[in-house]
Amino acid sequence: MNIFKLTYTDKDQAVNDLVAKNILVPQEEGYSYGEGVQAVVELGIICLDPTAEPPVCADGYHYDVMSIEMYDFGANLVEPKNPKHVFAGHSNNVVL
Repeated sequence: MNIFKLTYTDKDQAVNDLVAKNILVPQEEGYSYGEGVQAVVELGIICLDPTAEPPVCADGYHYDVMSIEMYDFGANLVEPKNPKHVFAGHSNNVVL
């Protein structure tokens, strides 16, 4: 199983890339997963310190993808030191 932790400039860029790679497949209402995709988690904007004024947030818009397929995400693939999401039963390692 391959786990990809991804950061994009914004949600539109993320969705466009996931659709272009056939990870998300547009349907009449929403999206379905492409072949081999087990999960897509939209983390969105990650707040690192929500109590600060103003709140401190990580740069970008974030998604996690679990798939049996390999993809080339280029610079959008990241390796967070303190991930805010992990897939249950799977190591936290990302494909690099």
